[in-house]
Amino acid sequence: MSDLPQTKKSLGQHWLEDPASLNSMADAADIARGDQVLEVGPGTGTLTEVLLARGAHVTAVELDESMATELSKKFADNDFSLKTGSILKFDLGEMPPDYKVVANIPYYLTSNLIRVLSEASNPPSKVVLLVQKEVAQRVSAGPGDMSLLSVSAQFYWEVSKGPAVPAKLFVPPPKVDSQILIMKRRETPLFSDLNVKDFFRIVKAGFSSRRKTLHNSLSGGLHLSKLEVLTILKEAEVDRGVRAQELSLNDWYKLYLCYNNGN
Repeated sequence: MSDLPQTKKSLGQHWLEDPASLNSMADAADIARGDQVLEVGPGTGTLTEVLLARGAHVTAVELDESMATELSKKFADNDFSLKTGSILKFDLGEMPPDYKVVANIPYYLTSNLIRVLSEASNPPSKVVLLVQKEVAQRVSAGPGDMSLLSVSAQFYWEVSKGPAVPAKLFVPPPKVDSQILIMKRRETPLFSDLNVKDFFRIVKAGFSSRRKTLHNSLSGGLHLSKLEVLTILKEAEVDRGVRAQELSLNDWYKLYLCYNNGN
């Protein structure tokens, strides 16, 4: 293992130098010569090296200014550009169409980054993130284990999982294992004639109280009477006793249609 700079706990830094894991990320993103890649938090640049070796142009966004300085020196003669700051404030409109995102990101960033990439006016064509294993499983979950995060991600992306990466391969090792999360942008919207804001208003209401039945959650979250919600559930052919995590995206769409018909 090479000498690595001290990590900053506040930034959730864990260095990954394992060649097999780094190449698995590049493979999952189908990185080919000429690809435009946005890398989040390149750190020591080990993933950057793999992406550049495959002929990609890498635009990196690094929050740690000291790391950014070293990266600028390290890749000065490469097809590499660097932005210093938070990825959540980066203008994705600066990227060319059909760019890809590949990143080993701090665990705390996952949900916000997925939201920003999903709602962007210039979204990437493919996203490959190395995230906490439990989060990768949560984002890719099916009916029975769904969450607001999984519904949100799968609304915009075809979601799958790549190989797991054991904690022992990081420096310093995190407390949990990681896994590669793969998100391919849907070429056409999952549902037509849909107001996204209204759709997610219903989904958020449904998940507002996970311990309650969907009937009760929707009543409180949408400020509707129990009878009004029961009517919507019947029209959507959704059992009144289910909980939000049991619904499929198609179930949510039916609820959206029935809710709109009555309002």
